[in-house]
Amino acid sequence: MTKVTPFLMFNDQLEAAMEFYTATFPDSQIRNVARTGTDGPISSAEFVVGGQLFMGYNGGPYFSFSEGVSLYVDCADQDEVDEYWDKLVKAGATPTACGWIKDSFGLSWQIVPRRFTELIRDRDPGKVKAVMEAMMTMVKLDVAALERAYKEA
Repeated sequence: MTKVTPFLMFNDQLEAAMEFYTATFPDSQIRNVARTGTDGPISSAEFVVGGQLFMGYNGGPYFSFSEGVSLYVDCADQDEVDEYWDKLVKAGATPTACGWIKDSFGLSWQIVPRRFTELIRDRDPGKVKAVMEAMMTMVKLDVAALERAYKEA
């Protein structure tokens, strides 16, 4: 285990969440599972999503996720953005804004093309501003539109 590991508290959906996350992202697996009783529901688990280790717990309705914490998915290109976005939507996720989408378990994800990060690192503040303004109008991020804003600035 790494020194610092994200710990996710689910109401009672840990098993379903792990199954969806590990099926959706490569380099993922369910590692250790603790059940309540011999055949009871999963109470806690250790799992890997996209190479990132997580701990999870079915803690009941006392805790919920908020947009204050989200999972950032670095996508190589528009095709990868579309792939993850579509998988999340098909599983009941709700698109919000600016590349953010909230899955059916309440966890927020940022589905971000690598090109966006490259564009906003430009030394020209006018170009960065134009890209950020374009991004603020989007729900799912659109690489072509972001590049267009960059070039027109």
